[in-house]
Amino acid sequence: MFTGTAECNLKCLQGCDASVLLQGNGTEQSDPANKSLGGFAVINSAKRLLEIFCPETVSCADILALAARDAVAITGGPMIQIPTGRRDGRESLVANVRPNIVDTSFTMDDMIKIFSSKGLSLEDLVTLSGAHTIGAAHCSAFSDRFQEDSHGKLKLIDSFLDTSYARELMSMCPAGASPSITVNNDPETSSAFDNQYYRNLLAHKGLFQSDSVLLEDERTREQVKDFANDEGRFFESWRQSFLKLTSIGVKTGEDGEIRRFCSEING
Repeated sequence: MFTGTAECNLKCLQGCDASVLLQGNGTEQSDPANKSLGGFAVINSAKRLLEIFCPETVSCADILALAARDAVAITGGPMIQIPTGRRDGRESLVANVRPNIVDTSFTMDDMIKIFSSKGLSLEDLVTLSGAHTIGAAHCSAFSDRFQEDSHGKLKLIDSFLDTSYARELMSMCPAGASPSITVNNDPETSSAFDNQYYRNLLAHKGLFQSDSVLLEDERTREQVKDFANDEGRFFESWRQSFLKLTSIGVKTGEDGEIRRFCSEING
């Protein structure tokens, strides 16, 4: 479904109201951080079908939350019962993106600040980072871990990254590589939702700096180890954290609307 840094992730900028689906100049989709998002056609197709059988009943926000839930289950993760009844937001502003999302170069304190502002705990942070067990990222998302030398070659400057894995990344993303090139978040089981992400962290093969810091920081290291050794524990924690994530700032009642088309507000 969605690829990039954390599915549904903190893309719920103003609450889980499908604001990221709105198109147009100056919307959230305009920010480069959202260029890796995909699956819009699937969401729009589902909406068109639902409007035929249940017009003005199922929101785009609900479709998005359920699609994210199902993408996890289809790829081997846990199935979760989540409440519905969300309404769609009428506003989507590119200016809201950067202050509300985790950048791949963030420190632990940076990430804690963002998660805390959404009512999410440190345990939620480690758990939801596990979404990087599937999906892919553009080379630019981890380019800060390398530096171009005087000969136009990349060299590793992040000592926490496994050197053999670093060589693979530099081979796939050499200096001057096309910005369209993507690399799997998980080099081992990229199409499976499992606990391999945490095993990768123990092997110093976290793709982003914001991944590696989970093992570097003593506040989160033990949880990483627990999840790496016990997939069932990760799945149970995922159920709880994902439910919290999809309940952030939900619009109900007279707040918002039920869009007829997910890409535009009702006229």
